[in-house]
Amino acid sequence: MKVYKVAVIGATGMVGQRFLAILKDHPQFEVKILAASASSAGKKYAHAVKKWRLAEPMPEKYADMTVYDADKDAAEIASAVDFCFCAVNMEKQAVRALEEKYAKLETPVISNNSANRFTPDVPMIIPEINPGHLEIIGAQRKRLGTKRGFIAVKSNCSLQSYVPLLHPLKKFGITEVAVCTYQAVSGAGKTFETMPEITDNVIPYIGGEEEKSEREPLKIWGEIRGAEIVPAQTPHITAQCLRVPVSDGHTAAVFVKFAHKPSKEEILTAWAEYEGEPQKLKLHSAPEKFIRYCEESDRPQPRLDRNTDKGMSVFAGRLRDDAVFDYKFIGMSHNTLRGAAGGAVLLAELLAAKGYLD
Repeated sequence: MKVYKVAVIGATGMVGQRFLAILKDHPQFEVKILAASASSAGKKYAHAVKKWRLAEPMPEKYADMTVYDADKDAAEIASAVDFCFCAVNMEKQAVRALEEKYAKLETPVISNNSANRFTPDVPMIIPEINPGHLEIIGAQRKRLGTKRGFIAVKSNCSLQSYVPLLHPLKKFGITEVAVCTYQAVSGAGKTFETMPEITDNVIPYIGGEEEKSEREPLKIWGEIRGAEIVPAQTPHITAQCLRVPVSDGHTAAVFVKFAHKPSKEEILTAWAEYEGEPQKLKLHSAPEKFIRYCEESDRPQPRLDRNTDKGMSVFAGRLRDDAVFDYKFIGMSHNTLRGAAGGAVLLAELLAAKGYLD
């Protein structure tokens, strides 16, 4: 197995920290470069991180690594690695410019950021759902004038709690979806300590989240036409997104209407039998079962279920008939593992398996 040299850009933030925790023992990816903003550049990683936000301790192998300036040192970083993960906290325009800069330096960028999710020739991938969209990379390289460099992105973390559950049901003709997501504080890059306002509280607004939740699934379910990915027109999706006092794990209450209503048994079978490309390829980060259904009436629960299969499984529960829609059910996924860094690492494994990183 080829071992790829990797840079983590935005290494000091919560998602960057999660990347390092995942990659510390990865058999295929070796972190060679840590990069962040100019304020962190030149410092040892242990000193550049204002607060380590994960429950597990900072991996010792990174503590003494010197942090690079993600923008100023881009050429040096690009020459030292095979590809990079990007999880920076910047304005969208600046993120787009930075990611394109690395791509044009012939370094593939696997991004956790939202800035390029709706760039028409940038694939937005949930590896088990739309791996075929990787084919657009050829058109993107032509636009950028690159041979190796490209940008691929993962979708918003909230989508992972319900889109994987809808996808196997599309064969029954989904027409309308209503979803309410109950999102953990880590989705905002926070902990209970750094977000005291969430204690004993629910905040019924997360900026930009509802638009992402309604639009991004349609690109994921879209099709390649020429040099762009054209979003699907259906199903119609409406979303509300709330911040709740949970450390990790986004929960979704989902309501679905079908053109041809399936039986409950048909839905359960579709979930149980669904297998994606990562499972077929036996990728390192792929969960053994992508979708897990909980028979208990009080599951899934973030605290009990989020870390199953290293946090990479998606859970469903409480499937039942609905008085307005055809069915309703609950979904749940780990937002910084399946929904963020873990999903990006799985995407990198898929890209490697398909030859896009060579």
